[in-house]
Amino acid sequence: MEKHLSIEDFSGYELLDSGDHMKLERFGYLVLSRPDTQAIWKKSKPELWGNANAEFVWENGKGAWKKNSDVPESWTVAYTDALLYAKLTNFKHVGLFPEQAANWSWTDERIKTLKKPKVLNLFGYTGAASVLAAKAGAEVTHVDSSKASLAWCKENAEASGLAEDAIRYIHEDVRTFVKREVKRGAKYDGILLDPPAFGRGAKDEVWKIEEDLLPLMEQLKELLGDASGSFFLLNGYAAGYSPLSFKQLVQSVFANNEVQYGELRIPETDSTRFIPAGMYVRFVR
Repeated sequence: MEKHLSIEDFSGYELLDSGDHMKLERFGYLVLSRPDTQAIWKKSKPELWGNANAEFVWENGKGAWKKNSDVPESWTVAYTDALLYAKLTNFKHVGLFPEQAANWSWTDERIKTLKKPKVLNLFGYTGAASVLAAKAGAEVTHVDSSKASLAWCKENAEASGLAEDAIRYIHEDVRTFVKREVKRGAKYDGILLDPPAFGRGAKDEVWKIEEDLLPLMEQLKELLGDASGSFFLLNGYAAGYSPLSFKQLVQSVFANNEVQYGELRIPETDSTRFIPAGMYVRFVR
């Protein structure tokens, strides 16, 4: 079933305006302006843009944040009962991806139908999904090849009041970890993954989504439990594929499961406009 998802009940975040290849967002108490190639329309509220605390600009082929006021190195943004750190990075993002809120809510609902489920988060990055899954009652394994991302996830977990052992952190190439888990006969009640189009593993292994995603999915089929209520979620962003392509990939591996798929969208405040922000495919056994 095709269904496009947008943010619900995320008071810590707001898309104030968008257009001219830019978006104006509020993360907690700070307003940021940064590029978005999807925003090819005109701005509707140009008077708001002068209020940005910081804006991401391109100079001499390089991107950097220009601060218009005092912006801390990091600050927290509240989502339900969690606190998640935002930071200005050199890659124009802030480590928090609000379009995922619809998937966070769905994952929370799935976890609460199961008894202490084991959840695997691959390409877990800064770990909002891991933190929220742990707070919902899951035993979470968080895998990422970046030490900095793992440290960020730990900060989010601590800020959200989780115990030190609430999340198992794995610094490793996702494919290496998954192969080992398959050999061990490990099983998980939920699997989340958000693979990049291109990346490098902990030992500089090269990841190319067009070559590596299908073999990885075949192995994840061995890790996902067969029990009723087990769930799977694949996210995609900037990979050059359509939601239909991802849907058919998942169906080709996980046969006989009814999948939901579509775009993730960020709604603009007091407007009928949305910014497309990736895609998802998910199912429940």
